[in-house]
Amino acid sequence: MLDVNIIRSEPDMIRAMLLSRNKDVVVLDRFLEADSEWRALTNENNELRKARNEVSAEIAKMQKGADKDAKISEMRGIGDRIKSNDARMSELEEVRNECVLNIPNIPHSSVPLGKDSSENVVVYEWGEKRKFDFKPKEHWEIGEDLDIIDFERGTKVAGSGFYCLKGDGARLERALINYFLDVHGKQGYKEVFPPVVVNRAAVTGTGQYPNLKDDMYYMEKDDLYLNPTAEVPLTNMLQDEILAKDELPILFTAYLPSFRREVGKHADTRGIIRVHEFNKVEMVRFVLPETSYDVLEELRGNAEELIRGLGLPYRVLLLCTGDMSFSCSKCYDLEIFAPAKEAWLEASSCSNFTDFQARRTRIKYRPEPHLKSEFVHTLNGSGLALPRTMVAILENYQNGDGTVTIPEVLRPYMGGREIIGN
Repeated sequence: MLDVNIIRSEPDMIRAMLLSRNKDVVVLDRFLEADSEWRALTNENNELRKARNEVSAEIAKMQKGADKDAKISEMRGIGDRIKSNDARMSELEEVRNECVLNIPNIPHSSVPLGKDSSENVVVYEWGEKRKFDFKPKEHWEIGEDLDIIDFERGTKVAGSGFYCLKGDGARLERALINYFLDVHGKQGYKEVFPPVVVNRAAVTGTGQYPNLKDDMYYMEKDDLYLNPTAEVPLTNMLQDEILAKDELPILFTAYLPSFRREVGKHADTRGIIRVHEFNKVEMVRFVLPETSYDVLEELRGNAEELIRGLGLPYRVLLLCTGDMSFSCSKCYDLEIFAPAKEAWLEASSCSNFTDFQARRTRIKYRPEPHLKSEFVHTLNGSGLALPRTMVAILENYQNGDGTVTIPEVLRPYMGGREIIGN
């Protein structure tokens, strides 16, 4: 959530920002109109309360009679006007709050202007793309041939967009989760296992609500949402807290399943690239404001270490204004290469939210014991999303005989095995 004072004082900048992020400027106009009336009524009520106090003081000094009755009637009229203004101000406050919740974060000056993903900037690429002496299979072919991914039975028990991992597929998934968490532990993150369901305050706090409310699974009876990303519970763990300066930075990591309705919006629905339920390991940091952009680079490095450890070719993208998510001020995507599909697949997004989420969740710190509290800065990174990592491993490490070589860093988690399918 943006500071209301910034929206109020720099409307032209906010308007340009909304346009650069492909957002409707109507939300700004609605805010400015409601805010202008709200401020006018606030000023009027301040004057009316002052007048009421003055009339009340006069009444106290007056003798009974027509003049006193007239003053009492005048005071009641002022009170009725204040009450009417308060009711209208309450309505306007709801409009203002709704508008503010629908205005995205302001991009950092280093973020390139652009309308969509085609205008993202490739920062660099790492690793050599494998050259095959046979025609590589797509990941779903490998999974079905090895009987480690079962699409038919996943659909049977849950519907389209779900799948089952079996045998070495399930074990490989578990190995990846353990590898990610172990590396993040060495990087200084505290492991957390939070609830898989979150309340509306939580998804509002991190910016998924109301912006992405239709993409989330909602349990109406309980007024709860299935976790869209572990960023939500991890960030909201510190909701409404005021931290001491020496408590920062705070680093959390967690594995959780994530749930999204968005599958039907994209063309690449075959296989496990886009599914309704997927596993993901997440990193969240709470830091001092003056450090957050340096920390973003460090956070990105934490995610890159995982991909490099797996030996997968990848590239780093700096997202343009039109492709960044709602709450981001600056974001890098890490994309791993799938050779059979000949495509780059997003496996991690590393984002700096500045104080945007902290304002919505009311997470502050006190610079010094005697000073006023300020909002922290929050950051988040995927480390990593499991399905696309699985896709990249199966396609990059496949062999001509149909087997798949297990990346060396995962072998301790796979009982020392080197091959799947032998």
